[in-house]
Amino acid sequence: MFLSTYENRLDKKGRVSVPASYRSYLSSLGYNGIVCYPSFNYNAIEACAQNRIEKLSDTIDALNPFEEKRDIFATSVLAESVNLQFDPEGRVSISSKLLKHAKIKSSVLFVGQGKTFQIWEPNLYEKFRIQAKKKASLNRSSLKWEKQFNQEGK
Repeated sequence: MFLSTYENRLDKKGRVSVPASYRSYLSSLGYNGIVCYPSFNYNAIEACAQNRIEKLSDTIDALNPFEEKRDIFATSVLAESVNLQFDPEGRVSISSKLLKHAKIKSSVLFVGQGKTFQIWEPNLYEKFRIQAKKKASLNRSSLKWEKQFNQEGK
């Protein structure tokens, strides 16, 4: 899983080192890179393994091929996605278009989200994190721990 947060700097060539734990997880899945696309909800970059984007593509393909929604999601996610391969040092080159969307200039924050992760400009993420903690506290009853664990047999 993608857990925790890690801050790294972009180098002069626009490359950033992906956290070793993220690379290790991706390697265990048989991948040597990540897929990135602009977040719908935030000035951030969504990132995942190839299998995750394939599941998302399958979900989009399941929509009626003649409905506008299908084209909207395909354009907003799949057409905007970029496959980034790790170099020998574990770095990726994030496109200027994605960096601009996330307002990233020099520092990059990798934010674990379980099966995916996000890439943020650190100051923007800190503002989001504060609001998210407040909202999580207000909505904590929506996490149904007992039911979920009982279904898993734990």
